[in-house]
Amino acid sequence: MAMTKKFAQIQALDDVFQQQVRNELDQKTKPAGSLGRLEDLAAQVAGIQQRIKPSIELAQVFVIAGDHGIAHEGVSAYPQAVTAQMVLNFLSGGAAICVLAKANDAKVTVVDAGVAEIIQTHKNLLDRKIAFGTKNFLHELAMSTEQVETALQHGKALCENLPKHGAVVFGEMGIANTTSASALMHGLTGLTVEACVGRGTGVDDHGVALKRGVITQAFKKYVASSDVRELLSRYGGFEIAMICGAMLGAAQSRQVIIVDGFIASAAACLAIRMQPEVQNYMVFSHVSAEAPHRALLESIAAKALLDWDMRLGEGSGAILVLPLLRSACAMLSNMATFASAGVSGKTSE
Repeated sequence: MAMTKKFAQIQALDDVFQQQVRNELDQKTKPAGSLGRLEDLAAQVAGIQQRIKPSIELAQVFVIAGDHGIAHEGVSAYPQAVTAQMVLNFLSGGAAICVLAKANDAKVTVVDAGVAEIIQTHKNLLDRKIAFGTKNFLHELAMSTEQVETALQHGKALCENLPKHGAVVFGEMGIANTTSASALMHGLTGLTVEACVGRGTGVDDHGVALKRGVITQAFKKYVASSDVRELLSRYGGFEIAMICGAMLGAAQSRQVIIVDGFIASAAACLAIRMQPEVQNYMVFSHVSAEAPHRALLESIAAKALLDWDMRLGEGSGAILVLPLLRSACAMLSNMATFASAGVSGKTSE
């Protein structure tokens, strides 16, 4: 049996420093709190970076791809071959995340966590292939304990040498990964299977019923558990496990973690279960049109910034809040105070 490696303890944000940031925000030339959640974002980034004048100096997107054995049960509207085809699309710059990242001055790196085909070497590709797809979790464990640990540690390593004062987006690609994410959500939250399953790639009512049936049958195989590594082993997703480890690694490096949609949020919930402090480093970008996502966010009391009916994945929703983060930092760093501008402050309560 593989030895479970512990992640270093993630540091809590400093409450005293956070109050100093709030005091600084209240001295800006505006009524206290009048910039609403922009002020919350500024305070959060300042707390993560531990500096009163924060900035997002580098934005890194990791698109992590892996195939799923459960795809062979017909739970996706697309064939499994699409995973590898989309990886090539990422590498050629033609995918949505590539276009959006370029527009927002962010770097994209593609990670092969377990695509079911061989992907040729490319300057923007990291080969971290654990296997050619997970096993079919309806019939056997999706991942071995060794594979789970390898994925977590590979994810952590992605973020160990990132420059300071940055933000990281974790996108994903993997046909049938909404089925894995739904199973993980069911195991983590205890919500009904019905509440945890959406249309994914756009399956019809029959497809939704099929996904629910597959997950229900798979859960009958085991004694209930909410242990992160156990759930990952059972229901899998090399890319989901790798994102989970990467989020913990990013927090250890004091990076701002921008969480994307349903799949990335499932990975975030796993990371939070492992180390609750990691949530303070997370900015939840949007509420996906994938039906279970809203309930998943509610389960961890996360409040997303956007609600735009997006459900593509890849990190496409997360990258859109990068300008909001940069604007929040600019406001805190550069906006005049009442004293510096010679503007009279509030006279009374």
